[in-house]
Amino acid sequence: MLIIDRLELEFQPGLNVLTGETGAGKSILLDSLGFVLGWRGRAELVRAGAEQGEVTASFELQDDHAAWGVLRDAGFPTADGELILRRINTNEGRKTAWINDRRCSGEVLRALSETLVELHGQHDDRGLLNPRGHRQILDTYATLDGELSDVRLKWRGLNDATKELEKAEAHLAEIRKEEDFLRHAVEELDLLAPIAGEEPELDTLRRQLQAAERVLDDINKANMALGGHGAEAQISNAMNWLEDSALQIDGQLDEAIAALGRAMAELSDAIQAVDSTVEHLRFNPIDLEETEERLFAIRGLARKYEVLPDELGAHADSLRLRLETLDQSVGNMAGLKRAVVTAQSAYDLAAQDLSEKRVDAARKLDAAMAKELAPLKMERAVFATEISATEPGPEGQDEAIFTVATNPGAPSGPLNKIASGGELSRFLLALKVCLTSETRGTTMIFDEIDRGVGGATADAVGRRLAELATLGQILVVTHSPQVAALGAHHWRVQKSVEDGMTLSTVVALGTDERVDEVARMLSGDRITDQARAAAKTLLAG
Repeated sequence: MLIIDRLELEFQPGLNVLTGETGAGKSILLDSLGFVLGWRGRAELVRAGAEQGEVTASFELQDDHAAWGVLRDAGFPTADGELILRRINTNEGRKTAWINDRRCSGEVLRALSETLVELHGQHDDRGLLNPRGHRQILDTYATLDGELSDVRLKWRGLNDATKELEKAEAHLAEIRKEEDFLRHAVEELDLLAPIAGEEPELDTLRRQLQAAERVLDDINKANMALGGHGAEAQISNAMNWLEDSALQIDGQLDEAIAALGRAMAELSDAIQAVDSTVEHLRFNPIDLEETEERLFAIRGLARKYEVLPDELGAHADSLRLRLETLDQSVGNMAGLKRAVVTAQSAYDLAAQDLSEKRVDAARKLDAAMAKELAPLKMERAVFATEISATEPGPEGQDEAIFTVATNPGAPSGPLNKIASGGELSRFLLALKVCLTSETRGTTMIFDEIDRGVGGATADAVGRRLAELATLGQILVVTHSPQVAALGAHHWRVQKSVEDGMTLSTVVALGTDERVDEVARMLSGDRITDQARAAAKTLLAG
């Protein structure tokens, strides 16, 4: 990575200090760590002539560490104890990352890094200097997890009640748009009262009535031709004439007379059948008119409402149900509005309780900060947590911002806008000491947080870093001998030239080497006996 060829470091629990001359590569080391954690930073991390750069970071974690939860939410299998991150950057700028040898996105990597490492320094935009996170920091300081959960629950309840009301109002408004149509349609369909299966029956009856009208006239004519003034009368007369004649010709007409008798009997059956048919086909013309009128009415409404004739009754029931829904919605609306009022009241009470506890916590944090700033030679500075109202939401209705005034009478303003470099470093350190409850299980990096201070102030900075380090792992990049002397583990970043190439490496220092390094920090390039003596004094505590 740039001026690093190959480097393997094993930082220890407690306070780890990294020192070295300006330009030795301390910033490159932090850039490399930030790269494997997915932080956005310099893209040109591949050393000239190399095809790619690779960084691996291993973390030993407790079973209940927040990192495992991030992995579970992202669908990664969780391991026991060790978490290994690896990320590669090619000389073409392509980046690839792995979590325990499983490919991952930069988004997951960054979410995971939030639980693993905190970076604090003058250019820190991810932690204490970011105003967007101040309210969360205050809530963590005040241990308001229970109150926050209650507010989130009440907010969801209010949201759900509001959505139900809005949904009902929208549905009611939609139905109201067609209310007149619905009432007219239901009235029209109820007036007709169509019955399933009625349309084909009416159609059959209509065809029968129409057929009857066409054939009845011909049947009547046939009946007249067969009846007493037609064939029946003619055959009867013929039989009478033949019977009179048969007496005179001695039986020669008997066969003819018998045949006419049989014909007369068949003719009588035919006339009876025709009479029966005429009676059956006899109808009132109004019946046909009424049948056609109802049939056409059913078919017309079916076309109008775009349903099948047999579905008109069910369609009427559907429209009637929508009308009933409209009537019921008016009554339900009152209940839904009461539910919103109740949910709003519950949220307001929970949010107000959270606000009051935030205000109380802010006063305690401000008092704790005042105590921490005095030993850091900032006893005249004023730190204040300003809480103001904001749009209500799942986190309550407050906004919190850390402000400072560096001198009495001076205007206060956001922490990252008012304090100078050295002051800012000390404010951050004091704040971090006050927030010790959130440090457990997290590696913290302080990048030249002691810049601009020296002497007793630098010693106070170092002692507070050492105090923080009792709760976990602290990495400090420092130019202060007072801070370096308080480290539990000391690393020197140094630069060398090999085969015309500048390389940076990191060396763990033993006791004698630490004396020389602290002495160099005290006196510069030329280490004197007096500097060594002073270094031993500092290291002795």
